[in-house]
Amino acid sequence: MTVKLGAIDAWAQPANGRARALLPEVARLFEKSGSAHLLDQPVSIEQTVALMDQAGVEKLMLSAWCRPEGWVFSNDEVAAYTRAFPERFVGVATVDLSRPMAALAELDRAVGELGCKALRIVPWLWKLPPNHRLYYPLYAKCIELGIPFCTQVGHTGPLMPSETGRPVPYLDDVALDFPELVIVGGHIGHPWTDEMIGLAWKHDNIHIDTSAHLPAYYPPQLLQFIRTYGQDKVLFGSNFPQLSLKKCLEQVQALELPPSIADKFLQGNARRVFRL
Repeated sequence: MTVKLGAIDAWAQPANGRARALLPEVARLFEKSGSAHLLDQPVSIEQTVALMDQAGVEKLMLSAWCRPEGWVFSNDEVAAYTRAFPERFVGVATVDLSRPMAALAELDRAVGELGCKALRIVPWLWKLPPNHRLYYPLYAKCIELGIPFCTQVGHTGPLMPSETGRPVPYLDDVALDFPELVIVGGHIGHPWTDEMIGLAWKHDNIHIDTSAHLPAYYPPQLLQFIRTYGQDKVLFGSNFPQLSLKKCLEQVQALELPPSIADKFLQGNARRVFRL
């Protein structure tokens, strides 16, 4: 199976291989996924491309990460990937949420100069739900720039409070306040998947991505949504390197989705949402 666009929520590895130190909360998640060794070693741009080729992934979206204590993977580090292999990588920017004016300037730079195609903020890192006032200027800027806002929904795999990931009321509030904002909720919303499906049905501007969940374990109601009235609303994601691209794609194939729906899930919806 060849994926024209895959893994909405992948992340670049720091060149020094210090992911465990920079994101200590995710160590347990990687251990549970059998990929903890990747936290202690750098994965080069070329190695990432090789893993994509092995899995049949043509294009990968890479997310920058920032937390209150500082940058984990900067927008410039993500841009190093997109510049080295512009046909293989798409950049997803982030900003320092605690510095509102600097955040707006950085988002402008990340899109205008670095070519990033979306903004992503992980609420549990900041302990602030997405309807907090610090996000709102960024939503207006996303609309101005014509890019989606990507976030995490559902419980946190890391040992951090999960409340910020509840789709209702937090993401519902944002969609009501900014109907022009394209929103992608990553990690399927589990254990509030029904809430997330309800929001994707309710709001034309809300979509779901499946990152951080192996396809073999997608909830039945999500699979039903993908196969029926939600076939235009769900985007494939992996959370690479936490989950293996090859394993994810093999399990997608095992779902035996109708070809037209599989095409939307694996590439078509993402191309439309991210204007690629």
